[in-house]
Amino acid sequence: MTDASATMPIESAGTFTANAVMRRRVIWSSTIGNALEWFDFIIFASFAGIIGHQFFAEADAAAGLLAAYGLLAVAYIARPIGGIFFGAWADRVGRKRALVTIVLLMAFATVLIGLLPTYEQIGIAAPLLLLFARLIQGFSAGGEFGTSTAMLIEFAPPGERGFYASFQFVAQAFAFGGGALCAYLLNTLLTPQQLQSWGWRLPFLAGVIIGPIGFYLRQKVDETPEFKAFLAARAGIPNTPLRDVVANYPRALISLVLVVAGLTCYTYLGTIFYPNFMVNELGLKMANAQLGLFVLNMVAALVLPFTGMLSDKIGRRQTMIPALLIYLVVALFLTLRLLENPSNATMWSLQAASFIMFFMVGPGSALILETFPVGVRSTGASIVYNLAVAIFGGLAPLVVGELYQTTHNKLVPAFCIGGGLILTLIGLILVPRAARDT
Repeated sequence: MTDASATMPIESAGTFTANAVMRRRVIWSSTIGNALEWFDFIIFASFAGIIGHQFFAEADAAAGLLAAYGLLAVAYIARPIGGIFFGAWADRVGRKRALVTIVLLMAFATVLIGLLPTYEQIGIAAPLLLLFARLIQGFSAGGEFGTSTAMLIEFAPPGERGFYASFQFVAQAFAFGGGALCAYLLNTLLTPQQLQSWGWRLPFLAGVIIGPIGFYLRQKVDETPEFKAFLAARAGIPNTPLRDVVANYPRALISLVLVVAGLTCYTYLGTIFYPNFMVNELGLKMANAQLGLFVLNMVAALVLPFTGMLSDKIGRRQTMIPALLIYLVVALFLTLRLLENPSNATMWSLQAASFIMFFMVGPGSALILETFPVGVRSTGASIVYNLAVAIFGGLAPLVVGELYQTTHNKLVPAFCIGGGLILTLIGLILVPRAARDT
């Protein structure tokens, strides 16, 4: 594969400076929407128990929590639909216009959740309105990853796609860390009554600030040089990205769905299910679980660009596969220790093991995007990412929660994460050679 930007001569120092400034602007604008998406995700997950109590009639805490997980899962039905819509739009008319629309929709839905009345106030309309807001979030978030990461790698200098694409997951790390910090502070500073009454709404209302900032930044970026060159080369010939990617890249689609399956299962269970599991089943404190997630994600934000850079030097698979195998062994050992001796130390040691996964996550976005050529890149990546997230991410907490309620086997979440990562290993082996050799 070639990088279109590699063929563009730098005519003067002024041109080089403008390109460098634009690249920095692209990093900020491309990642802020992804950060908003995941910030909402971690906040919704962190307060799933409260949301279940506020918006559903069930009096039982476990039933309310499962109802909130179910709402999270149902909302992910909209993600593949949004991914196809925005991905194809970005491949037809450009990345910029799609990204501006996406960030506004995401901000609107996030603020709406913070303003919704509860079940006690308006009855059955409360969960229906919450579902409506989650569907809007899912639809808009569906186009975010494929389109914004396409923007990142298409502005990247030659040989630096892994480094630039890693900022997609840096944004996620900041969002996870920020969400965990918000949850920690709210759980620590507010009384349970204050948290139930109004405190849980505050992080959602932050979308009032984040949305306009994202809109402003995305309005200020140019369309990518690679996509402009693609449009010029086609000279008005209609682009049919959805039909073309399904017809011409079936192996890439299938193998990359498997790659993302394990990564998203690991992320969703580790962020949603495990903190609630540690509190409800192991007797640990939610504030301490969220503190561990905050520290881990701040470290991730610093380390992920280096893992992306490493994959630029030695290859994506050469970076990812050893990390996956090592994590499987280490995580199982630490999970057994946690179950034998539930404590803050054993909980934090299991969370710290995710450092190994940074070498999987950092190169992952570049691997996905560079597998597809520019004309179907956003569509292909959006299909892959959102299909895997909908099945193995949004459904994971609900399915694992039901399995645990049925079996009462405390190793169920660990087995599910391990099974997902085995799917990732299979996918990495099957990825088309053009991507395997990068």
